[in-house]
Amino acid sequence: MADKMELKSVEVWDGNMASAQALRQSQVDVVAAYPITPSTPIVENYAGFLANGYIDGEYVMVESEHAAMSGCIGASAAGGRVATATSSQGFALMVETLYQASGMRLPIVLHVVNRALAAPLNVNGDHSDMYLGRDSGWIQLDTFTPQEAYDMGLCAFKIGEDHDIRLPVMVHQDGFISSHTAQNINPLSDDDAYAFVGEFQPMNAMLDFEKPATYGTQTEEDWHFEHKARQHNDLMTKVFPKIEEVFAEFEAKTGRKYKLVEDYYMEDAEVVIVAMGTTVETAKLTARIIREQEGIKAGVIGLRVVRPFPFEKLADLLKDVKAIGAMDRSSPNGTVGMLYNEIAGVMAGTAEMNAVMTNYIYGLGGRDMTVEMLKGIFRELNENAKAGKRLGAIQRFINVRGPELSFLGK
Repeated sequence: MADKMELKSVEVWDGNMASAQALRQSQVDVVAAYPITPSTPIVENYAGFLANGYIDGEYVMVESEHAAMSGCIGASAAGGRVATATSSQGFALMVETLYQASGMRLPIVLHVVNRALAAPLNVNGDHSDMYLGRDSGWIQLDTFTPQEAYDMGLCAFKIGEDHDIRLPVMVHQDGFISSHTAQNINPLSDDDAYAFVGEFQPMNAMLDFEKPATYGTQTEEDWHFEHKARQHNDLMTKVFPKIEEVFAEFEAKTGRKYKLVEDYYMEDAEVVIVAMGTTVETAKLTARIIREQEGIKAGVIGLRVVRPFPFEKLADLLKDVKAIGAMDRSSPNGTVGMLYNEIAGVMAGTAEMNAVMTNYIYGLGGRDMTVEMLKGIFRELNENAKAGKRLGAIQRFINVRGPELSFLGK
């Protein structure tokens, strides 16, 4: 290892720097990258660490995001610890290769700084890219703050590289709201961080000539179904216990506790907002305020693990709730949002659940979601709870100009 860059107990980092430091401390062998706003500083900072001698490794500048993930696939198959970062259009260009990485069980870590997809072109944050990759076979962790972007950046390697898992992992954070917001961060020391992540243990490395391995095979109808259904889908059932194991070890080392599904004020909650990303932090504050000021029994659920989807954990948390607001930060294009659909699936499979649910579309292209707006949502949910039915449309668009937009209802 190159000369260590010693860290203080508290640093002031934005989410991008936090992610880059997690890569540095994990001693990544290869970062193949093509920069794109707002994730550019992650790979830029990593390149700076390498140029200044803080790390050993390879930084490969390529001609596109497709090439970046292709380079990561080659390096991972060869037997290295590999990572990169992207956003939005770059993520879209990677999609073909994302399926390759997961299908070949390559434990690459991808930091996705979530940003709107064009057209029209927009560099600000929403979850369009996150939603685009939801069926790509990657484990997906969601973060709400820069501290969590750092923490999950370390956990991602330990989860994905486990020989019983061997799957790639995405770590999501909101573009600009998290990636470019500086906050106090409590990092581990270099030695502690690397001890937690652990030395990389190759498996089926292409450069291990004593144990030859083949990548990129073709199956067609004779074995493709078995590969997807038995190997890959069944493999995902092992992911939740491994994530919980890693989170428990991380808590023992840092005191910071993480769960598959984070919940706030849920002990007696009657109306609940389910959200992802930085909105979870705003919703937590709003729930506390509206409980104190208006007596509404408001609760918040934040998804820490997006894929595989934690159906059972959500079902347990929501079984006694009267009204649910599913917060989707991506354009549904004439239907309900992904998060609404997932929660509806949980409800359909859980006999105890009979909550009224509403889909809220918000924050597209970086549009703000404020405490006052969330207060209004909690009030609407409270009215639905008291009535025992939905009083408005299934879906509403929050803070959009012009006449009110809704879907399947008034």
